[in-house]
Amino acid sequence: MKKFLIPVLGLLFLLLSYPILAQDLFSSQEALPVRLKFSVKEMKKSTNDSTYSDQVLWYQDEEGNWDSLEVELRTRGNFRLDNCYYPPLRLKIKKKKREGTPFEEHKHLKVVLPCTKVKNANGFVAKEFLCYQLYQQVTPYSFQTRMIQVEMENLDDKKGEKEQLLGFLIEDDDNVADRFGGEIVKDVKIHPNFMLDTASLRHDFFQFLIGNTDFSSMFRHNEKILKVGKNAVLPLPYDFDMTGLVNPPYAQVSDLVDIEHVTDRLYRGYCRDPELMEYMRQEFLQKEDQIWQAVKNMSVHMDESDQKSCTRFIGDFFRIMKDDFQFQRMVMKACLTGTS
Repeated sequence: MKKFLIPVLGLLFLLLSYPILAQDLFSSQEALPVRLKFSVKEMKKSTNDSTYSDQVLWYQDEEGNWDSLEVELRTRGNFRLDNCYYPPLRLKIKKKKREGTPFEEHKHLKVVLPCTKVKNANGFVAKEFLCYQLYQQVTPYSFQTRMIQVEMENLDDKKGEKEQLLGFLIEDDDNVADRFGGEIVKDVKIHPNFMLDTASLRHDFFQFLIGNTDFSSMFRHNEKILKVGKNAVLPLPYDFDMTGLVNPPYAQVSDLVDIEHVTDRLYRGYCRDPELMEYMRQEFLQKEDQIWQAVKNMSVHMDESDQKSCTRFIGDFFRIMKDDFQFQRMVMKACLTGTS
C-alpha cells in the first residue's frame, strides 16, 4: 500500500506545482476589466502605422486580481482617427511578455473605444460590438471579439479624473487565418462572384441585416479576404460603426450609394441564382432566434433607447425576409448585376 501511495503523492505534487495555463482571451464572453493611462493628444501626435508607444495595460483575471502587461500602442484607422476624441488603437505584445497570460496567442489586437465623450458614447460601442456578435451567429468565419470595461486615465486631463469607458478587442486577421488553416489574401482584387457563393451571399445578407453600405469585398474596404483550402476565398468584414444598426452622430453615407441616411437599408450584394437567394433567405429566418438572443445578451450594456432602436432595426430586416413582396423588391430586384 505504501509503495503505491508514494507515486500517487508524487504525481499529485507535480500536478499542483505545474503552472495552470490562463484561458485564451476570447474563450470568455465576460467583459474584461482593464486600465489604461496615457495622453490621448500625445498618442495621436507621436504614433502612426509604424511607430508605437510603450505603455502598460492592467487587466483583471478571473479571480479578481489585477496584473500588468507591458504593451505597445499606436493609433490606426482613418475616419475615426481624424474625427474622434479617442482614436482607434492597435495593440502589440512581445512574445515573452504575454506568455502565461490570456493574451498569449495574440501578438496583435485592435482596440475600439468610444468616439466621443458624450454621455451615450458607450451605447454606440455596444451596438458596434453587437454587429460582430451577430456575424458570429451567421458564420464561424468571423473575427473574435472581447468586450472590455476600461478605466481610462487621460494624462491630458488636468483634474486627473478617471473615465469609465466601454470598448472591445478584435482578433488580428492572421489569427483568424491560423484558426482555419488558411491565409489572408493581400494586394489582389477578387470579385465577390468568384468567392464561395454561399459564404459571399451569407455576408451580403448580414450587411443588409445591420444596414451597412460602407464596404467593398473587391477593393477590400472594411474587409479582409480569407483563403481556405486550395482555392476557396471568402469575405471577412469588420468596422461596422457606419451602419444603420449603430447609427452614430458622425455616420456618413458614401456618394457611391443612392440613400440619404445610414438607416436607409440598401442591399449591396450581387445577384445570384434565385434558388440560392431563397436558400439564404430561409437560413437567416432559421437563425432568427439566435440573432434575437445575441441582441438580448447585449441589452445590459445599452440604455432603453438603444435597445428599442436595435429591436426596431433588426425587426425591420426580418419583416422584409418574411414578406415575399418586400423580399423581391428590397433584395431580388435591388441586387447588383455584372462583374465590373
